[in-house]
Amino acid sequence: MPWQVLYNTRDDRAFITTMGLDCAMFDLILQSGFAERWNQSTIPREDTNPHGQPRLCRRSLDAAGALGLIYHYLTSAMPDTALQQIFALNPSTVARYRAFALVILRDTLREIPEARVCWWESAEECEEDSRLIVAWHSLLYGTIGSIDGLNLLTAEADDPELENATYNGWLHGHYTSCVLVFSPRVGIIKGCVYNALGSWHDAKIACLIYSKLRDRTPPGYFLIADTAFPRGAASIAGRIQAPLKSNQQLPRDPQERDALLAHNCQLVSYRQTAKWGMRYFRASWGRLRLPLDISDSDGGANTLGVCLRSTNLRTERVGVNEIRTVYMRYWEEAEDEDIGADFENVIFGELRRRDRVARFHRVSVDK
Repeated sequence: MPWQVLYNTRDDRAFITTMGLDCAMFDLILQSGFAERWNQSTIPREDTNPHGQPRLCRRSLDAAGALGLIYHYLTSAMPDTALQQIFALNPSTVARYRAFALVILRDTLREIPEARVCWWESAEECEEDSRLIVAWHSLLYGTIGSIDGLNLLTAEADDPELENATYNGWLHGHYTSCVLVFSPRVGIIKGCVYNALGSWHDAKIACLIYSKLRDRTPPGYFLIADTAFPRGAASIAGRIQAPLKSNQQLPRDPQERDALLAHNCQLVSYRQTAKWGMRYFRASWGRLRLPLDISDSDGGANTLGVCLRSTNLRTERVGVNEIRTVYMRYWEEAEDEDIGADFENVIFGELRRRDRVARFHRVSVDK
């Protein structure tokens, strides 16, 4: 089957294109607890004992196949029929294996130190990241990262009340909201609030981030956001800074005005790192381009949690430079330019037909 051919090649480019990780990272996850969990746990189903002895000889995939299945699912926008062709599974087995593998992958990534989404733990760590920023933006001493909101399309609910609650009037659609905090090492996520269903304002979603800024961040350090992002209550005044708004009044004194504009220019420049981080995150996980299932909140939370931790693991293990020069190049070569740059305006059928994983395996996708 196509999966066995791909796995036996042990080719980094093939692994990166189809699963978003190289062979070394794939093996690391497999050996860090995924294989053990797959081999020692019973796959949940209605006609089996959840505490019974797993029968590995009766399974259609081994641990490596299960890990390949879930990363093919997360990295692509392909329908399940394509996964059935790649892994030679029937529809019910794909759904069952995918749900089980997602849970044990989530638990495995939680135990890998490089995959943690961990806030700054000390003043020394804050100072180290601030120096990275000051090396390029000399007026931004005290900056430790950037923050931005992320809205992911969500399927409409059959329940009218739930459908109304998840509708975002500003964006004219149904969305799940997230807030991500990026360190100066673009790609490392230091804090997040995700899977907030409905039309929540960023100020409500970011409450946990505000509390970390207030209680766990040394004085004098702050994040940078765009002008539309709420900067919290008075208790965290100055902890989130943003560029000047349009038509904002400037000081009359020429020196003060020039200093303010110079500082604002660097704020605008560094704010772009959050956009880069979001673009890298979205480019990595094709599944997030499709509407999330409103009826499966736990599954959505697990999907987002795995994507966030996998992003950190990849950045820590591979490094930002290689991601930009190798990973992003492979992804962009395998897809059309507008898929990555303007996918919000590409219809879902086109997303699936032009998906890089589907192109790699040359699977048939329904029109």
